[in-house]
Amino acid sequence: MEAITQFFIEWGYLGLFLSAFVAGSILPFSSEAVMVVLVRMGLDPVGCVAAAALGNTLGGMTCYWIGSLGKTEWITRLGVSTRQLARARKFLSGRGALMAFFTFLPTIGEAIAIVLGLMRSNVWLTGCSMLIGKTLRYIVILVSFEGVLSLF
Repeated sequence: MEAITQFFIEWGYLGLFLSAFVAGSILPFSSEAVMVVLVRMGLDPVGCVAAAALGNTLGGMTCYWIGSLGKTEWITRLGVSTRQLARARKFLSGRGALMAFFTFLPTIGEAIAIVLGLMRSNVWLTGCSMLIGKTLRYIVILVSFEGVLSLF
């Protein structure tokens, strides 16, 4: 895992975009660590947040696409449990595409995107809501990390 993280760091903004894409999809990965290291190395924080948020949103939209295929048995083979799907369905019932804002949540975020795909929510509204939520998450992570560092 450390070698993969180092690879993404060496590629700068593109590496951050790719790491965030991987983290936003079904595969577990910590793009936050890559972003923090790149900012500490001197890359522009705004550029890092933009690269991370765009990559993570596109990764999340791959989950949406998987859900839009409509095969629950395929989804469970990808590592999303039926329990996670049921929780996401309950969470989303009656709320629609704006709930894509919460795809930044660990564990259930991918399930939310998949269920939105299963529900055939508006793809543009889903993508925009997802982008806003993920952007805010990366901003909070970066500001929190910088705030902690200023204490030392």
